[in-house]
Amino acid sequence: QVQLVESGGGLVQAGGSLRLSCAASGRTSSIYAMAWFRQAPGKEREFVAAIAWSVGRTVYPDSVKGRFTISRPNAGNTVYLQMSSLKPEDTARYYCAASTGLLTSSQTAYRYWGLGTQVTVSS
Repeated sequence: QVQLVESGGGLVQAGGSLRLSCAASGRTSSIYAMAWFRQAPGKEREFVAAIAWSVGRTVYPDSVKGRFTISRPNAGNTVYLQMSSLKPEDTARYYCAASTGLLTSSQTAYRYWGLGTQVTVSS
């Protein structure tokens, strides 16, 4: 089992920055990739970023490319999502997820999920 705990959410003005953290514990040796997803009220959950646990390869959708950066510094058990140039449409609950076999944008591949952290961007 892998446990994931997100932190770092909050209220920020449009154009500002925020860094989310996701701390992994438990059987972290089984992790192949970690990702961030987000879900706004009344909308489907969408992919935000992913990183391969060992090699550091990253994947982003066009909606956040150039603004968001996912990282795993020093091969530790914490993954970060640095968000800049935030827009009101980035407002959502952000979830961390771990996959044991794929680096993908498909949420069905991610077996472990955190409870999420709220990000609100005011205009």
